[in-house]
Amino acid sequence: MGVDASPHDEPLPGPLPGPLVGADWLAGRLGSPGLLVLDASVGAHRASPRRIPGARPFDIDGALSDHTGALPHTMPDAARFTDELRSLGLHDGDTVVVYDAVGIYSGPRAWWMLRAMGFDRVAVLDGGLPGWAAAGLPVESGAPAAAPERGDFTAVPRAGLLVGADEVAAALTDPASAVFDARSRERFRGMAPEPRAGLRGGHMPGAVNLPFGEIQHEGRMRPAAELRAAFGDLAPGRERLFFSCGSGVTACVLTLGAALAGYRDLAVYDGSWSEWGLPSELRPVVTDRAAQAG
Repeated sequence: MGVDASPHDEPLPGPLPGPLVGADWLAGRLGSPGLLVLDASVGAHRASPRRIPGARPFDIDGALSDHTGALPHTMPDAARFTDELRSLGLHDGDTVVVYDAVGIYSGPRAWWMLRAMGFDRVAVLDGGLPGWAAAGLPVESGAPAAAPERGDFTAVPRAGLLVGADEVAAALTDPASAVFDARSRERFRGMAPEPRAGLRGGHMPGAVNLPFGEIQHEGRMRPAAELRAAFGDLAPGRERLFFSCGSGVTACVLTLGAALAGYRDLAVYDGSWSEWGLPSELRPVVTDRAAQAG
């Protein structure tokens, strides 16, 4: 007589529980064959020597952005993406967990880039490296270990997950769509300067503001019901959601939040304000300066 297999008999790492995993989930599977952990830290955190053991760098500031144009952090082409991920040891059948050294900041950008390139077995670590360390879990330092062998991953780009200015302009006047801006309220209103020189202050007419930090609590994503309320209150009845920020990074935090809230028709504006905010008569900008003056 056969014996029924239990869930515990399934080889690790097993299926992902969703687009977000906790430190306990990852800790119980760390080092399993077929599990790849990627550190997607950017900026000052990119060079930090501290990492989850075995993590390899998903370099958004470097090789995993398109440097042929003037816009920061835009997606490289499929051939470049394939080559870089193979160099990290990614195989088509692997499971990936991405994180960053801030908490939940740039890790979701790596998650969305992988999904946009046809790879679905990827999740973001809730709380990132700070949450991992706060749980008393091990952290290593020094240079990251190279992949033992090149992977066989092949990017298969999906249309509609990363979009350009024309698609966003159309969404701004579409009653079924909403455009969310993840920047701070001060930048959205045009009351604080943009960190990148040459950009106009303000926002797209018709966009709504949901700063990415407001869908988190103590470095972790808020519960699904709270996330659904946050998006639904700002865009009631809208199910096609577009996300923008300064350079396409924290827009992906909102994208993750919307996915956790149950939304499925999602897109990130790859150029974000680094493109829309450039001087242009074709891309209108509004501010709240007049209202503040009154």
